[in-house]
Amino acid sequence: MYLDLFKLKELPFRLSPDPHFLYLSKAHARAKAYMESTIWFTDGFVVITGEIGSGKTTLIETFLHELDQNVVVAQVNQTQVSAVEFLQVVLAQFGFSPFKMKKAELLSTLNNFLIEQYAAGRKVLLIVDEAQNLGMRVLEEIRLLSGIETTKEKVLRIILAGQPELNEKLNAPELTQLTQRVRLRFHLSALSADDMRAYILHRLAVAGAQDREIFSSDTFALIYRYTGGVPRLVNTLCDTSMLAASNADAAVVTVDHVNEAVDELQWLPSDTRAALTAAAARETGLPHSATQVHTQTAVFGGSAPAVTPPSNAAPLARLILARNGQTVAERALHPGRLIIGRTSGNDLQIDSRFVSRHHCQILTNAEHSVLEDLNSTNGVFIKASRVRHHNLNDGDVVSLGEHELIYIDERLNGRARTTDTGQQPTPVTEDAPA
Repeated sequence: MYLDLFKLKELPFRLSPDPHFLYLSKAHARAKAYMESTIWFTDGFVVITGEIGSGKTTLIETFLHELDQNVVVAQVNQTQVSAVEFLQVVLAQFGFSPFKMKKAELLSTLNNFLIEQYAAGRKVLLIVDEAQNLGMRVLEEIRLLSGIETTKEKVLRIILAGQPELNEKLNAPELTQLTQRVRLRFHLSALSADDMRAYILHRLAVAGAQDREIFSSDTFALIYRYTGGVPRLVNTLCDTSMLAASNADAAVVTVDHVNEAVDELQWLPSDTRAALTAAAARETGLPHSATQVHTQTAVFGGSAPAVTPPSNAAPLARLILARNGQTVAERALHPGRLIIGRTSGNDLQIDSRFVSRHHCQILTNAEHSVLEDLNSTNGVFIKASRVRHHNLNDGDVVSLGEHELIYIDERLNGRARTTDTGQQPTPVTEDAPA
């Protein structure tokens, strides 16, 4: 790792949402103030949206870190659930064991809990991340919960955070009553070029750079060109650029190192990606935000990865997910990027405590597939060796905690591929702690 070379005490560009590294641009500061307003106002209900990687989750973690002890919080991150499952998750967050309760009992228990907390002088806050995945029935339950009140005030504060399609849902006519209860709505945009430079310098300073130059001054414009100021993309490109400099034993990242990183990541400029995303949205009829995840960081051969590959398109490779020697899921790899991690926003979700929120990614083009660690906490291993960037070979077994990813290259001629799983590639839930 490059920490010794750059004389840093910790990695400055991890993708995990660490409040310690939060940089408050004007937009981020405003979004945080809106979150804080849920505590100030008795009818606090705030909606925060932002593009993928814009920093919503880091803001939430920072906000939670600063809350007083008299605030009771339920934080929901798994949002692809039914209305009953949602109520069960909320009650579980509050310390109940609700999974055998029917809906009437769930609502009664939650209502009583909220009134009890109010009587005890405590405030109750519900935070829902990835809220764009909530179904209409769940959103209606949230509306009903937001209406629970005493004779003087509401007893539940609510923050919904999600990608831009959350706004599209909330604008639907059938959710008019819900949107009328929302006090504040704010869209978190990408960083400006000046803010992006300050963001990079801030993270380096927190990591121990002090006043030392780590990135040469002419690199910032190039970084902005390829990231568009999206914090997650900035982290990925800066980290990869520092690795390139480290490989060259250079203590300062130069334009050449950034270009080398761009080549490794196989990125196109951000404005080109945006145009391709818009074109993909027009072609597929899907919303812009639904196609963006597939074109945000990797576009191969000058064209966007297929959002929905044609039914007759043969996969270039396959990925089999296994645990304890049993196949539990499978993914076909077409040109583009596949992100693997613990939360529902990933292309392949592994709900395990050993897997980071965004653990790793696989970039696939016509020639090969590349595995990249996304600064995960527990790492990515092949043959017991930790890897950060690896050209996958047919038969490679990648270890992620208790799970294994088996890579099968379909490009090899004359190779028949079969698997023993008939399951849909749904989220994989950890059965029990190790």
